[in-house]
Amino acid sequence: MELACTAYLYTSTLKRTGLFLLYNNHLLQEQELQVPVSDRAFQYNDGFFETAIIADGRLRFWAQHQQRMQEAAEALQLQVPPYFFDTAFEEQLLALARHEAADRYGRLKLKVWRAGAGLYTPNTNAVNWLATAQPASPAPYTPLHIGVCRNVHTVPTPLSQVKGPNAPLYVLAGLEKQAQQKDDLLLLSAAGMVSEMISSNVFWLRENVLYTPALETGCVKGILRRNIIGWCQSQGIACQEVKHAPEQLLQAEAVFAANVTGIRGVASINGAPVRQQESFLTMLRQDLHL
Repeated sequence: MELACTAYLYTSTLKRTGLFLLYNNHLLQEQELQVPVSDRAFQYNDGFFETAIIADGRLRFWAQHQQRMQEAAEALQLQVPPYFFDTAFEEQLLALARHEAADRYGRLKLKVWRAGAGLYTPNTNAVNWLATAQPASPAPYTPLHIGVCRNVHTVPTPLSQVKGPNAPLYVLAGLEKQAQQKDDLLLLSAAGMVSEMISSNVFWLRENVLYTPALETGCVKGILRRNIIGWCQSQGIACQEVKHAPEQLLQAEAVFAANVTGIRGVASINGAPVRQQESFLTMLRQDLHL
């Protein structure tokens, strides 16, 4: 399938109104999208998604998103189109963002799932895909007051690092967050070790060492997680991927949540205050251009 001309995509729709999206390389208005009831996204959640931030007309960390898409496709045995990794596809997504007034700052969501019908055993590894873009606001710097999730826990599997297949886990954690009236929750592994937050990876600084949960705890292999670990290597800062109990975070000099929207410090865990080293977070945001 050939890529649509980016310039045509933008100019030919300029006078239209309403939300537009890209579905299998076709530009549609939202109400034009038709997905059959047999679709595997609906029947089996048989796919993954990527959420990227658009800032100043660019897709932030796009190369890392492409890498994670390759990892997700391999884990799910999906055949993603080769053009996903072409510059022209990136320009096509940015054209959609411009049309939706999301190019200054916005959120792009790319959903990819197995095509065809079938039961648990699929009849193809080809994919359908859908891209949407919406204006957004940068993450605030106000610190979070978080709790610890008790009703569900993370489980390491070949899919635990992929965004999408385990979505119900985070939905249940979100419901518990509402019940606890917290800004976010720490999710623990089955062994009671810190894994992640509901939609963020978690880091903590102690005695000049930056810690983050190991992938073996079942956490998502986040885009900003990759960049922060890489930043530590470039700065000569020790960074360890660990299996630690939540009590370890209360002894840290700083605890923060990190995802593609930005970095937010943690002010308390279950009401217990956590120290904040705002100068470290400011340096990290500046160096990562957040």
